[in-house]
Formats: sequence, C-alpha cells, structure tokens
Amino acid sequence: MSLNIATASNVTPLPVAAADRPLVRIVIVGHVDHGKSTLIGRLLHETGGIPQQKLDQLKAISARRGMPFEWSFLLDSLQAERDQGITIDTSQIRFRTASRDIVLIDAPGHAEFLRNMITGAAQADAALLLIDAAEGVRDQTRRHGYLLHLLGVKQVAVVVNKMDRVDFAEPAFRAIEAEITAYLADLGVRASAVIPISAREGDGVSERGARTPWYAGPTVLEALDGFDPARAPGDLSLRLPVQAVYKFDDRRIVAGRIETGSLKVGEEIVFQPSGKTAVVKTIESWPVPPAGQERTALRAGAAAAITLDREIFVERGEIISTPASRPHAARRLRVRLFWLADEPLETGTPVIVRLATSEARAHVGTVYQVVDPGHLSTSQENRIGRNQVGEVELVLSRPVAVDPQGVNPRTGRLALEVGGRIAGGGLVISVLDQEAARPAPAARNITPVSSAMTSEERIGRFGHDGAVVWLTGLSGSGKSTLARALERRLFHRGGMATLLDGDTLRAGLNSDLGFSDADRAENNRRLAEVANLLKGLGHIVLVAAVSPSAQARARVRAIVGDRFFEVHVATPLDVCEARDPKGLYAKARAGEIRGFTGVDAPYEAPSAPELVIENDKLDPAAGVDRLEAMLAQAGVFHRPETAVADGAGL
Repeated sequence: MSLNIATASNVTPLPVAAADRPLVRIVIVGHVDHGKSTLIGRLLHETGGIPQQKLDQLKAISARRGMPFEWSFLLDSLQAERDQGITIDTSQIRFRTASRDIVLIDAPGHAEFLRNMITGAAQADAALLLIDAAEGVRDQTRRHGYLLHLLGVKQVAVVVNKMDRVDFAEPAFRAIEAEITAYLADLGVRASAVIPISAREGDGVSERGARTPWYAGPTVLEALDGFDPARAPGDLSLRLPVQAVYKFDDRRIVAGRIETGSLKVGEEIVFQPSGKTAVVKTIESWPVPPAGQERTALRAGAAAAITLDREIFVERGEIISTPASRPHAARRLRVRLFWLADEPLETGTPVIVRLATSEARAHVGTVYQVVDPGHLSTSQENRIGRNQVGEVELVLSRPVAVDPQGVNPRTGRLALEVGGRIAGGGLVISVLDQEAARPAPAARNITPVSSAMTSEERIGRFGHDGAVVWLTGLSGSGKSTLARALERRLFHRGGMATLLDGDTLRAGLNSDLGFSDADRAENNRRLAEVANLLKGLGHIVLVAAVSPSAQARARVRAIVGDRFFEVHVATPLDVCEARDPKGLYAKARAGEIRGFTGVDAPYEAPSAPELVIENDKLDPAAGVDRLEAMLAQAGVFHRPETAVADGAGL
C-alpha cells in the first residue's frame, strides 16, 4: 500500500488509478472532535499503510507531550493542530483496498474552517459523514450534510463513532440512525449505510465487532468498497482550461491541463467563450523527443502544451473543447452556493467569480431562496448570511465558459471572492442566458438519421457541393437582394439553392426571440443549425442576417464547419439609412425602437470574411458575379455553368 498526503496549502493533482483499478475520492466530514483523523489513522493501520517506524514516531510524539497515543497525529501535521486538538488543514490520503484505489480527503469539522472543507468536498465522489455516538446529530453535522448536497455528493455513508462512550448500546445508535437518514432523505441523499464503530479501539472499521452483535451491515472498509467511482474524466467531453499562452521562438504555445476528455493532433477545437476555432498542429514536449516519437494524443489529467494551425488570439480563462460538445458561453448563471463571509450576500453585491482558470467581475442579480442548513429551513429573504446556503442569479461582466454541474462537474463548480478572500463556493445549476451549445447527441440518447442519398448522388443531380453563404451587414445594406438574386442564378444553373432570411425565420421558428444580445446570438445559432442541416443535404444555403456580433458569427462558423463563406455586405450607414426600405431607421431615430444596430447598438464588422461586397459601388449583377466566382474558386461547383435566359438571375 502506498501513502500520499497533500495539504490545501500545497495543492497537488490527485492521483490517477491504475488502468484496471477504479479510483474513488471520498471526503470524510463531521463535527469537531467526532474522530475523523482517528478513523483515518485506524484505516491506514488496518490496511497496512503505516510502517512500524511511523508508529514508533507517533508514540514518541505522544510520550514527549505527555499525551496518550493518538492515531490522529498522523494527519494533524500542523503544530497548531496538535496544540489545539483541531484539524485545520485538508489532507488527501491514498490507500488501496482489495478492489480499488481510495483517496480519503480529510476535511476540517470546526465551523471556522468551512472554507477548507469546501476545498476538500468539491473533489469528492462520495462521503463519510461522522457522528459522535454520545453527542448525536449536531447543527454542524446538518450543515455538513447540506454542504455535501450543495456540492453534488450523492453517495454518503454515515459512521457513528465512539460507540464505546455509550457502551455499544443499540437504542442510542438506532436513534441517531433514524434522525440522520431522515434528514439526508429530505435533501435527496440516501445513506448507503449507517455504521456503528469505535475508531480508537477498531470495532467496525475493517471487521465487525463482538460488541455490536445486533448490527449486520457493512464495515467502514466494505462501505468504501461499495461506493461507485465517478464517471472517468476521460469519458467526458474535452475540457482544457487555458492557463497561459507563451511565445516561444516562432511558435505560440497554448498551455493548460486537460480536465476531461482527450486531445489529439489534427483535431478541430473551439475556444470558449470567444468561439474561435483552430486545428491542433502539434503537442509540444520537453525535452524535445526524437523525430518520429512526438506525442500525438493526450488524455484527461495530462498537462498540455499545443500549437495551432493558425494565428488566433486566445487568453487565460478560455476553455478548449470540440465543436460538437462545447461549454456554454454565458453571462448569467443560476448558482447554489454556501456563503462564508461575515458580510451578507444580497442583491447587487459585487463579487469575483473564479471558474477553472477564468476570473470575472459579477454581481448578484437575484436571490431566489435562502436555507439555514442547521435547521433545513427555507426562506425567501433577499440576503444570505454567514454559513447559510442560497440559490442566486449571478450576472457577470463578460461571458465565461461554463457547464452545469450535472453535465461536467469539473467546469460546473465555482468560487466567489470578496476583498481578496474566498467568500463562498457552489455549483452552477443552470445557464440563464441562451448562448449555450447543446450536449453532444450521444450524451442525450439521440441518434441522428442520415439521408438515403449519398453526397455523390446529390452532386450528380445538382452539380455542386453543399455550402453556406452567410451575408452579414447593416439593415438596408442589400443582403436579401443579393441573396435572392444569387438564389435565382443558382437555380438556373440547375442547382439546389435555399434562402434563409433572418426576418422570415423570426416570423416563425424564431418568433420567441427578442433583440437582446443573448436572443440575437440564439437567433444566429438556430439559423446556423438549419443552414448546416441543409448544407449536409447538398443545398447551397444563402443566409441573409444582420448578425452584428463577431463572437456569434464565430460560433456560426464553428457550427457549419467547412464550405462556410462569410460575406460582408459593406454598405455605409448613411446609405443604408437613406434607403431605409422597412422604415426601421426612422423609428429608431424617433426612439420607437431601442437597441437598433447602427443607431444605438454596435455592428462588429468581420475582420477576415471570405468576401467583401461594397454594395453602394456595385450594381446587383456585379455583386452576384463576385459571389458566384467565390463559390467557383472554392471548388463548390462540379460542372460548368450552363446558359441562362436573358436577365435570369441578373
């Protein structure tokens, strides 16, 4: 058996189990003095994890201090802990049972050190909740139970320690068992076992004690073996938070740690929340490996340093994913949190949100409910006090990449900072703005059905590949005019062209959307999904949409993938306003429309579109010529243009 101890003040990555052995991370929590450290010391002893030299050292320490021998001295490594008898650090201890690797996370029980407990519990797959048989269920026991619920720990075994203090009396145990199981059930947590033990004397830890003949359940070690390991990080979608970007000779190296999923050379990736895309060019290693032995793939838990196939600006805090399964890019989050600061958290309170490697200013938009975990009482107050739990809406100053905790726990937990100190922590319950990408179909038990016709058959019929031409520009710039003209010209070529106009879809499919930034982004996403579906069926899809946000258009490009052509219809604002074909500029200038692009809302012109058409300088036919030439040069057409009737398609 191996023994590794890491402390919260010197955090190291948790160990990874051998390929053929599951790894289970278990946090052990309970009221101060209920015996957590003693139980862990006993577990290590009974699994052969404490060398004789260590035992002799512990006994010498106890003798030198004039104290009886304590197993807890193995873990309570700080001098202050030995002097006060209180665990004030968070230790991670690894040992092995017959079937699996166990990492026990010893979290503090004293109320003053709940900050450290969050650090420990947030890494756990399961929990041992410790109760003193003589003292019973305390308020802090309830707080710890609620905190485990808050942090999404659903597997819990209750250990009733110090049964020797009540002479191993069954009635005392049964009373505690009934109270704690009912409390946890109210939280939606089922206790897999309630186990009577004496950690100091060894009863119930690895073997059933002769003094509890009335108990037929598992021992503590058997309960640990009964916990299910979490879904392996490598089985989840790729999440690689960017820690830093380095300029090294002529290379720009993006560095971080793969939290979940895997990464390989040649794979297309997306950076969230920016929406920028690239392909992994190389995986860098130091020292440089011999030619032919370069790394080509990495899995969860690995440190990664990669180069890309193109020069794009990315920064710390972005999260790398695949285009098919990306995290949300969100500014509004619903969060369930545990508050630790002296000053209450209330509507309008400014905080710093830390999630993975990102950091963003935020404020509390709404306090939905407040819970006192000591009494499990819920109120509709608008402030969350110290050691209380609440659900709030956080409004961030900028989008961050995030997953709901149920989708990916590594990118669904956050910490809140006030005045340079951690003031709370919790789970992202849901994303409130509508910039979110959907989970991959496989994650939702969906199996898309492919067309009965092959792409070759469609090319043979229509003479071209599927493609998406995305015309963006101000209202009145001429996007729809160009799209309609190109649609007719492609039709007369014998092609399959389909027009998707932004306003037309807003009259039906997107009628539920307004014109907020989030609604505009969702409008673009739906347009992109429909366009991509039609592209896959061989259509040349012509999208005419203002789409003012560069980030939203980047996301569109990521959704569509290859054969996507961004076309900027660059008509000056004064020309668009003079045309005003729908009368919208006049209404915006009169104050009847708010947030109108070009008047009181910005338009972010494309920085590198496939084509720019200055529509105020070209007649419609010349603009269509340029669009058709763009498609021809890209190899979309597979047969030469046929003659069209005079004036057809301009």
